[in-house]
Amino acid sequence: MAKKNRTKTAAETPAGEVGPRQPCPCGSGKRYKACHGAPGGGQVFVKRPFEGLPSECDIVALRELVPAATAPLPLHGEHADRVVKLCTLLPMAAPALVRDSGEIWLGLQVQHNFGDPARDLGAVLLEALAAEPGAGMVGLTAPPAADGPRLQDLVADGDLAVEVHEGFDYWVADMDASSELAQALEQAEGAAAPTARLTSVTAAYWTRMGAKEHLRWVMPEPEDALLDALARLHVSGDDVIVPDARFVGMFRAHGLLTPVWDLPVGTGPEPLEEAATAFKAKLDAALADASELTTEQRSARNGLANRQVTIR
Repeated sequence: MAKKNRTKTAAETPAGEVGPRQPCPCGSGKRYKACHGAPGGGQVFVKRPFEGLPSECDIVALRELVPAATAPLPLHGEHADRVVKLCTLLPMAAPALVRDSGEIWLGLQVQHNFGDPARDLGAVLLEALAAEPGAGMVGLTAPPAADGPRLQDLVADGDLAVEVHEGFDYWVADMDASSELAQALEQAEGAAAPTARLTSVTAAYWTRMGAKEHLRWVMPEPEDALLDALARLHVSGDDVIVPDARFVGMFRAHGLLTPVWDLPVGTGPEPLEEAATAFKAKLDAALADASELTTEQRSARNGLANRQVTIR
C-alpha cells in the first residue's frame, strides 16, 4: 500500500513543481511538506524570483556563488535620487545597512527566506529608504506583506555594473580603521575565494577554490531547452571551454541553471574571455536547433540532468 501511495504522489506532481516528500527549494534542508508546503509554513515558493530584472543572472550569481561583489542599484520613481549599493554579503549577514551619508547597502546573502527573495529584498529596501541616515542595520522581523513591492517594482531598467572584490575591504573603505566592523572583516576575509567576472559574456565567473579552478556561468535559458543544447554540444565535443577543461555538471538556483567547468590549474580568467565568446556562439546555434535529439544526445541529456545540484 505504501508503495502505491508513493507512486500516486509522484504521478500527481506536475512537471517542474515540488513534490511533498522532496527537499524544500527554499534551502532549509527539510522536506517540502514540512516547510513551505506545510500549513503556515511560509509564503508560496517562487521558483524564479528575479525573473524580469535585466541582470537576473548576475543577481543569482551574487546571491549564491560570488563571495564579495557590489553593484550600484538605481531606483525609479520617488526614490530615484537615493544612492543604493547591492552587496553580496554585509557584516553579520545584515539584510541592509543605512550609512551616515544616507546611502543604503542592500545585502543578498542573508539568513531569512520567506519564499520570495525578490519580495524580501523589496521589503528590506523600503524599510531602509524610510530609515534615518546612520540608522545602521535594517532587516525583517516577519514575512513581508503578500501585496508588497518586489525588487523588480523598485529598480530602474538597465544592467548592473558588477564589481568583484578580492575581499570585504569595501565594508570599511570609508570608515576609520578602529571601526567595530574590523573584527567582522577579519572573520569574513577567509571565506572569500579569488573570483573574477568575465567581461565578454554575461554572468560567467572564474573562481579558484583551494588548488582547483572553475568557471561557473549562470544562464537565463529555460532548463529543458538548455539541457537539450548542452547535450548536443557534449556529443559533438563542443562543450569544452578551453583545452583540458571538463564540463562537470550544473547548479540550479532560483529557477536558473549554472553550468560548471573544472579548469586546468593556472588557467586564470583572461584566457576564458575569447573562449567563452566562442562557446556562446556554439550554444546559441544549439539552442536554435529544433531537430529531435538523437539516441546518443538523449543519453547525454539524461546524464547531464543527473549532474544537477539544487542550491535554492
